[in-house]
Amino acid sequence: MHTTHRINDHLSVKEEEGVVYYLYNDQSIFRHVREDRSGYRFVLANLVVNRLCKICELCDALGEGRKNIERYVKAYKDHGFSHFFERKEGRGRGFKMTPEKLLAIQAALDEGVSIYRIALSQDISKAAILYHIEKGRLQRLR
Repeated sequence: MHTTHRINDHLSVKEEEGVVYYLYNDQSIFRHVREDRSGYRFVLANLVVNRLCKICELCDALGEGRKNIERYVKAYKDHGFSHFFERKEGRGRGFKMTPEKLLAIQAALDEGVSIYRIALSQDISKAAILYHIEKGRLQRLR
C-alpha cells in the first residue's frame, strides 16, 4: 500500500516504508510494521470495538476474512489487548519431531509395534508418524 485506502468516511489506512498507519480524519491513531501480525490483529479488533468502523468495512478495504476479524474482536473483548502480545503463536505450526523422538519411533517401528500404539506412547498423532514415513524420515517394518 503506497497510497491511502479509505475504510470509511473517517478512517483510512496507508503504508510507508514497511509501516502501516491507520488514520482517523487524517490523523494517525495506530501503526505497526507490516510483518507484525499481533499488532495487525490488535488494531483491527480495536477499530471495531471502539466503533470506528464496521467489520464489513475492514473486510472490503483490507481483503481480510470476516471470520478472522470476528475472532480478533472476540479475543479483544474476552481477554483484553494484552492477549495479542503475550500469547504464543501456535497456528500454522506443525509438531516438531526431535531427532530423539524420531529414533524412538523408528526403534518401535523396527520392533513391529503398530503406528497407532507408537502414536499413543509418544503422545503424537498417527498422522505425524505417517507424514514422516511419507517424507522418508521413518521406515516401516519390511
